[in-house]
Amino acid sequence: MLAVMAPTSSATPPRIILDCDPGHDDVVAIIVAHRHTNLAGITTVHGNAPLDRTTYNACVMRDLLDVGCGVHSGAERPLVAPPKFGAFVHGESGLDGADLPEPQAGADSTDAVGFIIETCRFEEGLWLVPTGPLTNIALALRAAPDLADRIAGISLMGGGTFGNRTPMAEFNIWADPEAAEIVFGCGAPITMAGLDVTHQFVLLHERIDQVAAIGSDFTTLMSDLFRFFTDNYISRHDHMPGAALHDPLAVLAVTHPDLFEHTERHVTVETRGAYTTGMTVIDRRDISERGEPNARVLDRVDADAAWQIVLDALASVG
Repeated sequence: MLAVMAPTSSATPPRIILDCDPGHDDVVAIIVAHRHTNLAGITTVHGNAPLDRTTYNACVMRDLLDVGCGVHSGAERPLVAPPKFGAFVHGESGLDGADLPEPQAGADSTDAVGFIIETCRFEEGLWLVPTGPLTNIALALRAAPDLADRIAGISLMGGGTFGNRTPMAEFNIWADPEAAEIVFGCGAPITMAGLDVTHQFVLLHERIDQVAAIGSDFTTLMSDLFRFFTDNYISRHDHMPGAALHDPLAVLAVTHPDLFEHTERHVTVETRGAYTTGMTVIDRRDISERGEPNARVLDRVDADAAWQIVLDALASVG
């Protein structure tokens, strides 16, 4: 049975660490987080592009938004396998489609894992919001298992009942399945924004036109990035009318949970299958032997309401 997520009870913005691999949709996650959360920090990981480039892109966004927190670079490769990047979606830079300004400075540190551990031990009740491969989060939890009891939860983008990198594996989980296995088994409250819900939130050309119509230098830059992202997405899919805007849903699940319907499920990660490595195995059986729920799996989103929140966040950038 689907359940509607309850509205956030406090007027105080949630305090989060955003762990990302920018990436066009990660950029939107950063913008929404800047508008609707209290960002404790931005950490970067390999994924859509190599670590040096995802960190560069995060620093660009830090400067454009005047984000009042540090950027900390982290894992440059998965726990076990060689790194796998997403140039086929985001271009070699991770943010192809526009001329980005150079960042004023690089990352504040190169120890994202240490930053996550130290911050979560100093300040109880933080949300971890990973929108890329889960390597940094897994390394932090492996080094400091007590974090699972100190954080408010982990709201992640990844997984689903189908794949986008293989028939059964979504990119973020496929890029480091061993890390994902650690995260789903850590015991912390987990909210999962997988492909089943993110494919309901599509960056249509008419939505890009709304961004361009705002008319600021920032939204002009963003609309250029969005057009590359959407055109590339359409060219690679049979029936997608635009790019799936995956990553901001992991942020919105924390800031605007009433946008979503969900079910509580047991989720495990396949790490050894010849054709299924990186698959999130979501136990949907209607029998008593099913696994105890360990994740809140997002099933539906009010896409129009979610887009209005994103559009307002874009318009708010001076």
